[in-house]
Amino acid sequence: MNILIIGATSGIGRGLWDIYAENDNNVIVLGRRTSLLEEMKEMRPSNTTIYPCDITNHHEFESVLNDVCNSAKKIDLAIICAGTGDLNPGLSIDIELSTINTNIVGWTTVVDSIYNLFKKQGFGHMVTITSIGGLVGEPNAPAYSATKAYQINYSQALRKKSKKDGISVTEIRPGLVNTAMAKGEGLFWVMPVPKVVKQIKKAITKKKSLVVVTKRWSIIAFIMKYFMS
Repeated sequence: MNILIIGATSGIGRGLWDIYAENDNNVIVLGRRTSLLEEMKEMRPSNTTIYPCDITNHHEFESVLNDVCNSAKKIDLAIICAGTGDLNPGLSIDIELSTINTNIVGWTTVVDSIYNLFKKQGFGHMVTITSIGGLVGEPNAPAYSATKAYQINYSQALRKKSKKDGISVTEIRPGLVNTAMAKGEGLFWVMPVPKVVKQIKKAITKKKSLVVVTKRWSIIAFIMKYFMS
């Protein structure tokens, strides 16, 4: 199976690369940090193809995706993990605009391009990694929570749209995961990446529509959505 992971150099994306590459899939990984991509290629040279890419550069991403398609011929599964998030209680405009540019502008470029590719192919499974952080506004990270709300609603729209286009769309909505984006004091139920990616892979295999990971976070997601807004 040809698998494309966008935002694969750390966190959930890297964990998914590891679990899919060890099962003899052809995994194509995109990320900004060339040194980390090269490290991944060295670790699993026969199963990994790397492309440095910044999703906030629309023309760069389109060019890279075209190269990927010409090389791989088809993509069976695309997982969009790319994103950013910083605490910003002081409302630094640079942080807010950078978050918006990555999590909305760049992210939309990616999901729309992948969706149209799959529509042209006549098949494909797209997975978006959002966050339960998008269920309520977070005062210490306004842009992050707002952009994740955008991703949640956009993913829902694509799930509805995909039913008539022969495409599968899965939204994975994690709680707190032990990655660089888990920031702040007093965090609880911070989940280890291996446990999270195992549950994500299971949801992808079953082509679930929406899954909150891990299971205990589905309780928190329910409380956030209906009692904390």
